[in-house]
Amino acid sequence: MFEKAAASGADYVFLDLEDAVSPDDKEVARTSVIEVLGDIDWQGLGKTVSVRINGIDTHYMYRDVVNVVEQAGTRLDTIMIPKVGVPADVYMVDAMLTQIEMAMGLTQRIGLEVLIETTLGMANVEAIATSSDRLEAMHFGVADYAASCRARTTNIGGLNTDYPGDQWHSAMSRILVACRAYGLRPIDGPFGDIKDSEGFMLGARRAAALGYEGKWAIHPSQIDLANEVFSPTEEEVERAQRILAALAEAAADGRGAAQLEGRMIDAASARMANNVVAAADAIAEMGVV
Repeated sequence: MFEKAAASGADYVFLDLEDAVSPDDKEVARTSVIEVLGDIDWQGLGKTVSVRINGIDTHYMYRDVVNVVEQAGTRLDTIMIPKVGVPADVYMVDAMLTQIEMAMGLTQRIGLEVLIETTLGMANVEAIATSSDRLEAMHFGVADYAASCRARTTNIGGLNTDYPGDQWHSAMSRILVACRAYGLRPIDGPFGDIKDSEGFMLGARRAAALGYEGKWAIHPSQIDLANEVFSPTEEEVERAQRILAALAEAAADGRGAAQLEGRMIDAASARMANNVVAAADAIAEMGVV
């Protein structure tokens, strides 16, 4: 699985020590993750690599941080903290990282990412977003969040047809706003039914429409689907470029707004168009088709 992940089309890979590992296998999994961080050149393969540690309410967490960072910290981009409920959860891991980096003389600063997957975390999402200058992204952990809400659902990331619309919209919007307000990247979480590609695509499109930058793929079959949804299409890029060109022409004539294809466009249109072009340029720089 490690080798398949490294060779896949995913931009980001996290190696899991938390929910995907049974309690009896925690120490073995930790050793395996440390070994594979050294054995595979993740960065050379164009991957951002992270380790999801166990929650701070477990006795596994401190060894996850200490052992992984001391033995493989130079090969690690970020640590993902699950079930973050309050800013102090992030501060604890941040403080541990600072001490280990100083003690080991590590020059590459390790980033942090958090999973918002409890009602407590959602209630404090804005405060969590400002909890550490190491923080890079927030991920929506829909399964544990559903359990925390006692929501009536059994499909991870799926919708309950009794609800008139998307029952996760409010939570995802709140995470999105906190991320954009404080310079973090919003990432949507998993969709559990790996055979339901249409359901995965619908969930990914809803997230992308809100402004999310990506979605978890828990099976290789979901990687191309996610990349398709979160990559601007040629038509979107061409339209964005036409908007920018039309506004540049208007500015040269002393006008702050213009018309394009029967619609008014202005400075706000330029900001939206620049987002599309920037995303396409970033993908092109990575060599992703």
